[in-house]
Amino acid sequence: MAEPLKNIYNRPFFDKFLAYLPEVTPSVFLEKIHDGDWEQRELKQRMRHIAVTLGELLPNDFGEAMRVLGQCVDRMRSQQRSEMNFGFMFLPDFIEVFGLSHFEVSVEAMTDLTQFTSCEFAVRPFLIRYGDQMMHQMYVWSNHPHPMVRRLASEGARPRLPWAMAVPTLKKDPLPILPILETLKNDSSETVRRSVANNLNDIAKDHPDFVLNIMQKWQNVSPETDWVIRHGSRTLLKRANTKALQNFGFQEVIPVEVYDLSINKTTLEIGEALTFSFSIKNLSDIEGCKLRLEYGIDYMKSDGKTSRKIFQITETMLEQGKTRTFTRQQSFKNLTTRKHYAGEHSLAIIVNGQEKSSTSFYLSA
Repeated sequence: MAEPLKNIYNRPFFDKFLAYLPEVTPSVFLEKIHDGDWEQRELKQRMRHIAVTLGELLPNDFGEAMRVLGQCVDRMRSQQRSEMNFGFMFLPDFIEVFGLSHFEVSVEAMTDLTQFTSCEFAVRPFLIRYGDQMMHQMYVWSNHPHPMVRRLASEGARPRLPWAMAVPTLKKDPLPILPILETLKNDSSETVRRSVANNLNDIAKDHPDFVLNIMQKWQNVSPETDWVIRHGSRTLLKRANTKALQNFGFQEVIPVEVYDLSINKTTLEIGEALTFSFSIKNLSDIEGCKLRLEYGIDYMKSDGKTSRKIFQITETMLEQGKTRTFTRQQSFKNLTTRKHYAGEHSLAIIVNGQEKSSTSFYLSA
C-alpha cells in the first residue's frame, strides 16, 4: 500500500526545513508539532498545524514574520530546490491564517512565495473578504513575467478548486474571471494553459452556456487555445452536451452498433478489478464516423442509490462497415477519493454521448 501523503511531514523533512530557518529552535518546534493529535491529523490538518505552530514561534508582527519566512525560502532556493514544492504549502497557509488583515503585505508575499510553492488555497479567503480588490490583483498577476504567478491568477480563481475554500460569488457568476482567462488563454506556459482549461471545466459544471460561448470565440485562435477549450470542455462532453459534442465533430445520432459486451465476472469483491470487452461496427453509408467512446459505471452509494461516473476510452474514426473490439479494466479498490459499497452496479458503453449497451454485476464486501 502506498505511503499516505500526509507522512511527507516526517523528522527528516522537518530537519531539512529547520536548517533553513535558524530563527526557530528545532527542539521547541518539534515538541509543539508532535502533540497528542499529530498522528490523527490528515494532510491539510497537518499543514494548518504547522502554520499555527510557526505563528507561535515567529515574531508577532506579520510583516516581520513574513520577512523571516521569505529569507527561509530564499535560502532553500539558493540550494536549487525547484518551484511547486508541495510539501511547503504550509507557508501559504501561514498567510491565510495570519495575513488576512494585512492585504498589501500578504499580496507581496504571495507574489513571491507562489514561485516556490503554490498559493492557490491562500488566495481564497482574500477573494471572499476583499472581492473586487483581490480580483483586480489577480488580473495584475495574470500579466506577471513569472509563469507560476500567472498560474496563480487562474488557479486561485477556479470556482470549484479541489480541497479549497469555496468562493460562492465566483461559482454564482464567473464573469469576473473572464478577463484573467482571456489574458492567459494562449500563454507560453503549458502549466498556465492547463490551469485555464481546468478553470473553464469548473465553470462548465454550473454555467455550460458561458463556456460554450467561450469555446466558439476561442476556437482556431491557435493550437494551444484549441487544446485549452478541448480540455476545458471535458465535463460538457461527459454530460453529452449536444452543442459541445457537435463543436468537436461528434454527431449525436450515428448508425453504429455495439455488441458482444462481456465482463469477466458477474460478482467481484471490493478491491478486485472488472475486465470487460465489446465490439462496435460502423453501419453507415459514409466513409467514416468520428466516435467518442466512453464507459459509465453506476456506483452504489452508502444510501443505497447509484451515481454514474464516466470514463473515456478513446476518440477515433471508424471506417464504413468496419468493426473494432475494445478491452478495458476497471479497479474497485478503495481510494482516498472513492470508497466502494456492496450492491448491484451497472456498466454502460456510451458512443457520442448515447448509451448503446449495458450490463450489470454485483460488488460484494
